[in-house]
Amino acid sequence: MKQPKPQPGILDIELYVGGKSTVQGVQDILKLSSNENPNGPPASAQKALAASAATLHRYPESDHSGLRSALADFHGLDVQKIICGCGSDELISFLCQAYSGPGVEVIHSSHGFLMYKLYAMAAGATIVPVPEAERYVDVDAMLAAITPRTGLIFLANPGNPTGTKISDADIARLIAGTPPDVLIVLDGAYADYIEDWDGGARFVKSHNNVVMLRTLSKMYGLGGLRVGWGYGPQHVIDVLNRVRGPFNLSAPALAAGEAAVRDHAFVISHRGQNNAARRWLTDELAALGVLSDPSEANFILARFADQAQAEACDDYLQSIGILVRRVGSYGLPHALRMTVPDMVGCARVVAGVKAFMEQAA
Repeated sequence: MKQPKPQPGILDIELYVGGKSTVQGVQDILKLSSNENPNGPPASAQKALAASAATLHRYPESDHSGLRSALADFHGLDVQKIICGCGSDELISFLCQAYSGPGVEVIHSSHGFLMYKLYAMAAGATIVPVPEAERYVDVDAMLAAITPRTGLIFLANPGNPTGTKISDADIARLIAGTPPDVLIVLDGAYADYIEDWDGGARFVKSHNNVVMLRTLSKMYGLGGLRVGWGYGPQHVIDVLNRVRGPFNLSAPALAAGEAAVRDHAFVISHRGQNNAARRWLTDELAALGVLSDPSEANFILARFADQAQAEACDDYLQSIGILVRRVGSYGLPHALRMTVPDMVGCARVVAGVKAFMEQAA
């Protein structure tokens, strides 16, 4: 029987599965599977969200001027070159829709964010995954993968799920070796956790083929509202605004997002808490024989002896209410990604992994 058919490549997409949040029969869940802020959103953002309830009958601003102005002020950017999306995921979708398609190749690192692959496939593009070097982006391998058909290069920095970061010198080398008609996307979803780093904005300012993506889901704790943003050359922003729906962000999301961005004290406080807890968790797990690379994000990638041990540890942690993330879909079956909780949560994770290792010995 005949029936409508989707575009080629769409049925090849494996459905994205979010981090687990419940375990049947288990109470007192510590969710560390989605890289969420354990402190929640700033009180200022919660207040702005509540205040927006009185105007829910009104359409939101289509130009996102308040949020864009807050971002421009905080980061020292040209407000006209900022675009906002329903999470940075939506902006990845726009980029693939506008700058890829059938016959176009999209490069990303082998352990890069899964949404690069999914949105590129939805656009009919060809995926070119590039191997990493010991879980760090390999710039030389990326440059070697460029062909006359390359249209987009996605670089998550720090990476997800690795947490590793390459230097600005390496980014500059990637840009220098990339043809000017290939668009490079610097995905800085976790850049807020690195003090005195601009996430790559300096490269956007000096190049015509570089875009930076950021999100309010991680540091600012607004994952439930889906607020992301991008900064790019004017010609790219103009293109993306042509495929963006006029009301892609709700009024509550815009209000909470603007309040959060203007709450500088929250960022300073949470970054300090996260980075201190991350160092402690990393060192304590290493003492148990569970190593991880230096992470610059709000999670660590804990490596086990093999896939069987990693999955057995995950099963044990689930049984005591600790939910982490298996990352076999990223080509890392022997590892578990763990969001950094508060210090009480960190102690609970270490105790759980220690108990597992002792019973498995």
